[in-house]
Amino acid sequence: MSIASDLIRGHTDMIILAQLIKKDSYGYEINKVIQQKSKGFYELKEATLYTAFRRLEQAECISSYWGEESIGARRRYYTITEWGVETYRRLKSEWDTAKGLIDLLIKEEG
Repeated sequence: MSIASDLIRGHTDMIILAQLIKKDSYGYEINKVIQQKSKGFYELKEATLYTAFRRLEQAECISSYWGEESIGARRRYYTITEWGVETYRRLKSEWDTAKGLIDLLIKEEG
């Protein structure tokens, strides 16, 4: 479903921040939740996901730390900052406005 990917691509940061508002998480888990919520229609490519993490960390929207797993490889966890919460709310508001406008522009008359 390439059209969905094109429409969603510009909203990667908001999607990631929405997951981190709920709880700290690591890349694979975030991508798994995105796949589950989209019923398999959308997933982030690994390169896209980790590029977004770097961008969000540089913008001070998230920070990261190494988890203390008892089994398996260490995982890098991401947590949202106060600035990240504000950024998420702004991006969500912009999305809601754009969605409302598009809905008005494509609404069929009658």
